Amino acid sequence: MGDRIARLTALFFACVLLAIVALLVYELLSRSAPARAKFGWNFLTSSEWNPVTEDFGALPFLYGTVVTSVVAMLLSIPLGVGAAIFLAELAPAKLSNGLTFIIELLAAIPSVIYGLLAIFTLVPLMRQYIEPFLKETLGFLPFFQGPAAGVGYLTASLVLAIMTVPFIISVSRESLLAVPREQREAALALGATRWETTWQIVVPYAKLGILGSIFLGLARALGETMAVTMVIGNVPAVHASLLWPGYSIAAVIANEFTEAGGKLYPAALVELGLVLFGLTIVINGFARMMIVATTKKGSKR
Repeated sequence: MGDRIARLTALFFACVLLAIVALLVYELLSRSAPARAKFGWNFLTSSEWNPVTEDFGALPFLYGTVVTSVVAMLLSIPLGVGAAIFLAELAPAKLSNGLTFIIELLAAIPSVIYGLLAIFTLVPLMRQYIEPFLKETLGFLPFFQGPAAGVGYLTASLVLAIMTVPFIISVSRESLLAVPREQREAALALGATRWETTWQIVVPYAKLGILGSIFLGLARALGETMAVTMVIGNVPAVHASLLWPGYSIAAVIANEFTEAGGKLYPAALVELGLVLFGLTIVINGFARMMIVATTKKGSKR
């Protein structure tokens, strides 16, 4: 009887989670029905966003969300994984524990604090030094052309990178520490150096946890609202240059939902939420497929 009660209790909790997800999907679908009925699939490909004429398209916001998240991960993955390797394998125990505590504190800081700090420190730094330097040295590339205003895709990506690094470091470090000590000792006994043991034995053994930390950071970057809203520029346009101002899905919902009037305007914003929800599901599904494929590949060896 005790096992049956425990099983039913666990099943109930699992069903509650499924019910919450189903309720979210139902609410997003029902609330966005007017916009989906009028725009259809053109909503994803249109760049028009005009509440006066009630013409709405998600492309600028979808583009801004994806670009800032991808650039942020390109910056945070090497930094996060490298720091995790140092803390787990190379640093003394006292130093590793102290730095890990500080990193976990960084993960607990509210995003609005990051946004405020970025406005007063990062934006002036980008406007006066970094962006002019990028235009002067790499201006022949389309990614570094345009105004050096300090706000834009690149600034938002830097803020997101700073915010996602603690998650990558924390989870990757725990995955590296979970590698059995025998793996390290066997490699060292065969003549491998400490770095060879770390890079060729420990990191591949913990790769599933490291991949999980990366996709956890990506999920945080995709759904971030306040910090991105404060530094991205909030301009609904698509530009190839990272220096131009842009917009993200979460930012436009936060900025415009309270003042959205009529029936179609709120429905379009809810449909943006539905697009972000679908984008998150696609990325998480891709992450799951990658983990499964990596696991199968490792088991064959």
